[in-house]
Formats: sequence, C-alpha cells, structure tokens
Amino acid sequence: MAKGKVWLVGAGPGDAELLTKKAERVLNMADVIVYDALVGQAIIAGLPETAEKVYVGKRSSHHAMSQEEISRLLVSYAERGKNVVRLKGGDPFLFGRGGEEIEELLAGGINYEVVPGITSALAVPAYNGIPVTHRDYCSSLHIITGHKRRGKSLELDYEALCRMDGTLVFLMGVASTPEICHGLIAAGMNPQMPAALLSQGTTAGQQKLLSTISELPRRMEKEKLPTPAILLIGKVCTLAEDFGWYEKLPLAGTRVVLTRPKQRMYRLAEKFRSLGAEVLEFPPIQICPIKRTNLFRALAQIETYQWLVFTSPSGIDVFFEQCAEVKFDIRRLSNLKIAVIGSGTARQLERHGIYADLIPEEYSAAALGEALAKKAGKQDHILIARAEEGSPDLLARLQKDVCHPVDDIAIYRTEAVDRTLENVGRDRPVLEGLAMDERAVFVFTSASTVRGTVENISLEACARMRAVCIGEQTAREAGRYGIAVQVARQADEESLVEAVVERAAVREK
Repeated sequence: MAKGKVWLVGAGPGDAELLTKKAERVLNMADVIVYDALVGQAIIAGLPETAEKVYVGKRSSHHAMSQEEISRLLVSYAERGKNVVRLKGGDPFLFGRGGEEIEELLAGGINYEVVPGITSALAVPAYNGIPVTHRDYCSSLHIITGHKRRGKSLELDYEALCRMDGTLVFLMGVASTPEICHGLIAAGMNPQMPAALLSQGTTAGQQKLLSTISELPRRMEKEKLPTPAILLIGKVCTLAEDFGWYEKLPLAGTRVVLTRPKQRMYRLAEKFRSLGAEVLEFPPIQICPIKRTNLFRALAQIETYQWLVFTSPSGIDVFFEQCAEVKFDIRRLSNLKIAVIGSGTARQLERHGIYADLIPEEYSAAALGEALAKKAGKQDHILIARAEEGSPDLLARLQKDVCHPVDDIAIYRTEAVDRTLENVGRDRPVLEGLAMDERAVFVFTSASTVRGTVENISLEACARMRAVCIGEQTAREAGRYGIAVQVARQADEESLVEAVVERAAVREK
C-alpha cells in the first residue's frame, strides 16, 4: 500500500473566516483530521463529514493524548495510505510543537506539508482594537510562551524584556500572569505599564481586561476571565478603547447555531458572520432527491399544465437537477405560470433566469394555496414539486371550494444527518453546551430541523435553549419540546437575521 501524506495546518485563533483558503482546500481532501482543543468550535462544526475526526486536545492538567502518541498516530494513519490533516489552533510552528511532529514524520519516511495559520498573538489584539506595533508607541514585538512545567518557575530574562521596550505578547500564560507581572516590575519596568488580558479572542466569548502590570494580577483574580487568553504588555494597550471595533458589530458576542441543510447553509451563514456573529453550522438534516418519481412523466407532458408550484429553495434545486438528468429543455416551461411560497424561494428561482408570477403576501403553505386558488382557473392543471412531507395546507386550500386538478409530486425528502460520535466528533456534548449557552441562538428554518436537532440534546437543554424560527409551523414544533422561540416577521432570510439581531439586543440590555 502506498503511503499517505500529512499536512500540518494552522486553524487560526477561532474565527472560522480566519481559516486560510489553502487550509480549507486541504481539509476538504482529508481522510483523517487530527485536531486540537484550541481549534475553534465554528471550524470543528464545519469540518467535512467524509473525514474521520480524532480529538487529541491538551488542556491544563488534562491531555487526551500525549505528544508522543499524537506523533505516532500521524505516522500510523499515513502508513495506511491516508491523507492526514493535523489541525492546530493558531500556527503549527508558534508554540504548536509542529517541529516535533515533523521529526517523527521524517523518521517514518512520511511526506508532509505545512500550512501556516494566523496566530492569536496578532489576531486577538487586532480584534480587541490593539495594534501590536505603532510608531508612536513601540517598534518591536516579542512573542513569549507563558507556559511552565508544574511546580517550576518561568525561565525568563525579565531584564532583557524590559530593555527591548516593545510590545510583549505571552501565549498560554494566564496561570503565570502574576509571576510575569511581578518579574517585570522587579526587573525595572514601570508598574503603571499598560497591560491587557484578552480572553477567547475572535469568538463570541471575546472579553478583555485592561489594566497595568501592578494591578492586573489582583483584577484578574476578581474577574476570572475564561481561557484561552493571551497576556499583552505595552503602551499600545491604551489604544484598545478608541480602536475597538469588533464589539460594535450588531451580533458581536452572539453564537448563531444554524440548523438548515448544508446545501442551503452558505448564504445565511455569511449574513450572520458579516454582522459579527460566531456561526456554528450543525445541519441535522440533508436534502435527498427522490429518484424514479412521477416528475419525469410530468415533464414529458409539461404542456398540459398551466401552473408550476415550488414551496422551498431546495425544491427548486432538485427540480432543475432532475431536469438536467433527463435533458429537459427549460424553454418548454414558457407556457406555465410559476407560484412560489416566499421571497427566498423566488430568489432561488431567479438564479435559473426565471421570475415567479405569484408570491403570497404571507409566506406559508396555506397562504400560497389561498392565493393560487384565487388566481388559477377552474380547469387549470397544477404541478407541485416539493418535499415528501409537504404541508397538507396547500392542497387543502386548493381543493376547498374548487377541485383544481393537481399533481402533487414529492421530488425530495429530508433525512437525518448521521451524528454518531465516530462520524462527526463531539457534536452531542457541543450541542448540549450551546443549548445552555446564553450567548447562543439556534436558527430553525423548518420543523424537520427542529426534530433533527433535539434528537442530539436533552429536554433539560431544550428548555434553556433560545431560538428563532422562520414561521409559525416551525415555532409550533419547537414549542413541543419546550424551546423558547421568537418567530421571524416573514418567512425569509432577511427577517430571520433581523429577529436574531433583536434577540441579541434584548440579551445585551
């Protein structure tokens, strides 16, 4: 068997959008992803489902696997012909022990590449409005590990650090902060030198504590910011208040948990991220086209229909995919009028160069049926292409007063995504934690996304969850599990985003 290859990839400081394009490309071709505790939750949630995930995180006093075991694991997978990504928080070569892993790969004759990552030493201060260099304040930057072995002191040349008169960034140094501050003061640094403790930077949990090196140990003991955090010492810390930008974004400090199918995730995720949200993608369902349906027969006699109806963007995607499968010429649709359930479905239709003739004022199956019943002629033949479990309200209204001839064809179904521990890593405990996180807002776009999500968490967690739903039917389903919901003003993406912003504003107050 030919040997595989290992990529040492930097995942950056946590924000999924700080993952490099090369890192994304390599992750998408991986057979195995071996990842650390410092890799951001949003990045972990978006890892390709086809890859095996192996957690080897190291936290203070708790290591899932020793460094030696991790290095041997990489060699073992590669020897079995696997493409392996070793995914590390920050950059692999900045206190990431990437060099030690390469030594093991060389010894095993394994090919490798290194994909650098954005280090927290630069990104976290930037997200807190602190430039690590500024010609009016300093001209040098020094990145130092604050990690020390249990029971031992840090071996730092404090006098040399004072003489450098630059910005000092200490990584992995929360526990050592008092020792570092006292050491610098003893070496001659001004006790009023500005300092900052920056916690969970670039994520929804971002917090900062601005102080001086003399006061910081006492204040951090009182305020107890969570890890991971970095210690920044230097005059540039005074710029944080004026230069801060991240916390001013409408959804800064908010985790948005998206639960729609992966095929429909990207646009909505981008909207939330542009507003400062940390977006975690947990698709509980997937869109599965139904083969050998009556759609092909309907397409063969499309000229006998007067109306074509779509009730979701996914239905439009599947419809045109199946048209392409049988080489159906879409010019044959020119004699039809097309009705859609809402603006989101209309926009998806427009991507195929077609504009809807009918969109109800209220975006629901009942309203669509009501509007279509009024618009269609008594003898108009109607073709509905939608999900297998489509709402009965649409047909009920169409056949309430006048029995319109209708072919209601299920062209796709939604199926649960396999959320086994082996397939998707630590999703269950992560979702449970998010449900209880007051910063997190779950976004549900259908009743099936609600059902698929609650399968992974307890009823207790459901009761503490905060959610925004796209419509009343979805909200009713969430209510069955005791989930507190806010319903979007209309059943479209813009209204969903507005509702999440409103909910975040209420939490801030």
